[in-house]
Amino acid sequence: MDASTILPILKKKLAFLSGGKDRRSGLILTIPLCTEQTSMEELSTTLDYLLSIPSEKCKARGFTVIVDGRKSQWTVVKTVVLMLQNVIPAEVSLVCVVKPDEFWDKKVTHFCFWKEKDRLGFEVILVSANKLTRYIEPCQLTDEFGGSLQYDHTDWLSKRLVFEKFTKESTSLLDELAVINEKEKASQEKTSQEKTSQEKTSRPADSNILPSFDPETVLQTGHELLSELQQRRFNGSEGGGGGGGGVTAWSPMDDELLAQPQVMKLLDSLREQYTRYQEVCRQRSRRSQLEEIQAKVMQVVNWLEGPGTEQLRTQWGIGDSIRASQALQLKHEEIESQHSEWFAVYVELNQQMAALLSAGDEEDLAELRTLQQQLSDVCYRQASQLESRQNVLQSAHDFHNTAQDLSQQLDGLLGMLCADVAPADGAAIQQTLKHLEEKLKSVEGALQVLREKGQALLDQMSSQSSWFYGKDVPVENKENVDHVHSVMEDMQLRKQRCEDMVDVRRLKMLQMVQLFKCEEDASQAVEWLSELLDALLKTHVRLGDDAQETKVLLEKHRKFVDVAQSTYDYGRQLLQATVVLCQSLRCTTRSSGDTLPRLNRVWKQFTVTADERQQRLEMANAFHAAAQRVLREGSEQPELLDSEVFEEVETAGKGLLDRLTVPVIFPDGSEQFFGSPGDMASSAESIRDKLKLIEDRRLQQEEAEHLQEEAALEEGPEES
Repeated sequence: MDASTILPILKKKLAFLSGGKDRRSGLILTIPLCTEQTSMEELSTTLDYLLSIPSEKCKARGFTVIVDGRKSQWTVVKTVVLMLQNVIPAEVSLVCVVKPDEFWDKKVTHFCFWKEKDRLGFEVILVSANKLTRYIEPCQLTDEFGGSLQYDHTDWLSKRLVFEKFTKESTSLLDELAVINEKEKASQEKTSQEKTSQEKTSRPADSNILPSFDPETVLQTGHELLSELQQRRFNGSEGGGGGGGGVTAWSPMDDELLAQPQVMKLLDSLREQYTRYQEVCRQRSRRSQLEEIQAKVMQVVNWLEGPGTEQLRTQWGIGDSIRASQALQLKHEEIESQHSEWFAVYVELNQQMAALLSAGDEEDLAELRTLQQQLSDVCYRQASQLESRQNVLQSAHDFHNTAQDLSQQLDGLLGMLCADVAPADGAAIQQTLKHLEEKLKSVEGALQVLREKGQALLDQMSSQSSWFYGKDVPVENKENVDHVHSVMEDMQLRKQRCEDMVDVRRLKMLQMVQLFKCEEDASQAVEWLSELLDALLKTHVRLGDDAQETKVLLEKHRKFVDVAQSTYDYGRQLLQATVVLCQSLRCTTRSSGDTLPRLNRVWKQFTVTADERQQRLEMANAFHAAAQRVLREGSEQPELLDSEVFEEVETAGKGLLDRLTVPVIFPDGSEQFFGSPGDMASSAESIRDKLKLIEDRRLQQEEAEHLQEEAALEEGPEES
């Protein structure tokens, strides 16, 4: 019988064990009757419960029953006493009926308990409360009987409930833990045998049975109860009963009446079984964690080797343009995102396995290491494939980007080559040619970069042949290789065509440079010829003072004319080369322009002027020669000169003077004089001076002839 089942009855305090003892060390059972009608059935139930608390050894000492009838009727008291005969006849040694003062005296003779001792089996005495100490020590009596023994029924009942609850739960828990521990031991032995025989069977469904009560809670309750028992000497043996006495006169009960040893025994047994159960739980947790890790590892491995590998296997293309390669990169990023989730699971599992390896049992280390190695191999292989694929896509993007840039450069170069060349001068042509060379050099550099990137892409694609656990490379890889080679060959052909066109354009531009140079040099020849004409008109004015000087001037004039002739011939050759270059360049809109007419015009002016200069120098030479002969012969030979000689000299001198006054008339009708008027006056003055000398010489000769005539006349008369 448990206190919890009759808790409402026990709360009524129909009877109690205070913990006190009589002089025979028997327990004192108190039945406090009240004014209200007492239920004999409930009282009998209470007595049955209370008498179940002490041990058999304690019961053998007998009970002293105190029936407090001070607040009850005699008939009730008598009924209770008689009931004791039926309930506990053998255990009761003395019944003390506490009577009210002068109330039952007349009725005592009506029923004498002492006469019924043999029939009842125990002695019954009527005693006043103040005389109860004759039979029981005051320290063993509660305060309602004038004693000093403290008893709190509510406190006793609560402690009793705790004790019974602990006893019940701990006993049940001990049984359950023993069963669990034994089953776990058998399961481990079976598992060990399975590992030895390399066989695996499913674990029984009841292998993870949990106890009905929380061991920690039960142990905590037991420790609290034991502490309370140790402090207050809580009564009861196998179910100890009662509040402990708090006064110094109280003496402890026998050990068999104390609940403390039973609680301690239960706690020791419970701790032992719980320690084993904790080890069982640890093994379960470790095994469960290991199984969970194994399941997750296989889940990761199956996905990576299944759908993950299939995703990569289907992604082989590199695209045929930047946009296509970017689309493939986006698709690959989605695949990487899906793989990242599984890689995160791998990191978590790896940490869990590392923790288990650092604190795991020897029997689990090999399996854990195998799982860890398997997971690491698969994850690293898959990560390597992802990285390799990403590198291929990045290289493909760089390759297509470089190919597009090169294509744009080739288009720009082709546009320059196809455009008409209409430079203003040779410098512009040189600048255009330099720009064209720079474009071609840039194209060559871009083509070289394209070859390098293409080769790098081909090398990366060739390394993919070891993917997917040694399986053959799909056909798409050959198509990718062919595409890369096709792009590089196409760019090479386009570059070669542009290079050929650049060679043609370079030749054309060099011819145009030569054309401009010829035109420039031809114009320079015209300028030089104009400068020679100008020098001839302005500085070549002297005619010489004598025949010798005039001859020197004539020689210089011939050389000057030769220089002018060479300049004219050079200009003509340049203009002829210009015509040839224009025909070669098919430049119908371009010709020599006005350079040839200017050259011819200047040359005609020069030839007219040179001829005039030549004639004047020849006339001057003839004049000076005749004059010198007249003057020299006249001084050396006193003989008279013929008058015709003088007339010839005068005629040459006058003709020369007249020629000096005549301008040079050009073919276009324009006129130009030699030198300045002062220069002409100086030349004319020199001629006149020499004519004057000739005149003087003629006059001298005439005077000499006159004198000779006179002398002859004078001689003639004398002879006659």
